[in-house]
Amino acid sequence: MNARRNGKSNALVKRKKIHSFALVINKKGMKNLIIAVALLIGIPLMAQTKVVKKNAVKANNFGITYSLPKTSLVVEAEVTKVTCKAGPYYQYAEKYLGVKEVIAEDAVYYELGKVRLINRGLPDPDNTYIVEFKPGTVAPYAYLTEEGLLCSINTEYVPDAEQTKTTSPKQPAAKTPAPSASVLSEELLMAGSTSRQAEVAAKQIYRIRESRLDILTGEADNLPPDGDAMKLVIQQLEAQEQALTNLFTGTTQKETDTYEVNIIPADELEKEVIFRFSKPLGIVDADDLGGAPVYMDLKAIERAPALEPKEAEKKEKSMKGIIYNVPGKARIEITMGKRSLYKGEAQITQFGTQEGLAPVMFEDKKAPVKVTFYPETGAIKQIIQ
Repeated sequence: MNARRNGKSNALVKRKKIHSFALVINKKGMKNLIIAVALLIGIPLMAQTKVVKKNAVKANNFGITYSLPKTSLVVEAEVTKVTCKAGPYYQYAEKYLGVKEVIAEDAVYYELGKVRLINRGLPDPDNTYIVEFKPGTVAPYAYLTEEGLLCSINTEYVPDAEQTKTTSPKQPAAKTPAPSASVLSEELLMAGSTSRQAEVAAKQIYRIRESRLDILTGEADNLPPDGDAMKLVIQQLEAQEQALTNLFTGTTQKETDTYEVNIIPADELEKEVIFRFSKPLGIVDADDLGGAPVYMDLKAIERAPALEPKEAEKKEKSMKGIIYNVPGKARIEITMGKRSLYKGEAQITQFGTQEGLAPVMFEDKKAPVKVTFYPETGAIKQIIQ
């Protein structure tokens, strides 16, 4: 069995995205850094790894084509849209209800929530290989992702729990219902001035509270026949009270979206602007000065030594068998102002090197070697002999 480079690179399968854009940043002394941002609306965010089984048979010359990945760091940021609506009687909230904290004017703003980092490998067209098994090998096969990343050889592949994790699509914001006709009494509807309407609404709130207390203490003239009926009546009274109270205090609705920023690092990063955040606008482009910058710092802590061109060429020619990645490692921090949004470490294939599993390991017909890999990095997970 041997592996050789495939001159044709596999096409990347892109996920469906909404409001997506890509930005290529050229930095002096380093390769391109590609950043893509997407707002996911109503689409399940799938981290699930779908795999396909490939058999090495005579029809394909006992060869299986696979790609090694390059690291794509996916930054997921939760952004909540907050919609505040003032009630028509907010000026009378303290006078009639004793409430000082009210919404005095309509407003819409955004809050930046949790930020997390996902290591997602992308097929590297410069590192695509064809594994050639000897015809005498016992039923050789491999599992690949749909993108062609190597998952396992001669054994079944079961994705990790993190790879099968599904993020639910965005849920629409719960709307605060307008007061129904049963809540807006005839006296309230007939009241002329806003001040008079507020006074009537406040009196109605106090009557609802009194009715609820009478039911709970058993002093009401007509008590509910059983516990379930009492629970239902109490819920209806509380809903009526809340609807009327909202006329004074106003309402707040929250709706959370998930943004993705995809970063393919070619080198270390220092205060790289990956996107910007604005309280009035939410997440905006990295070059939109209307938002505060969100920075990424990426520092290599494990890195393969750089080889001279001749040494690199010699090593490439000497590698045989199954070629796999030995990734490097980086320390990553994402910040906005003085706020640390994320801090952790990640394996970076671009900082590592490549090695090969000797062909002789796969020539034993009685006990073929079984190997599993991490498809997102191309590193070996386990070897079973």
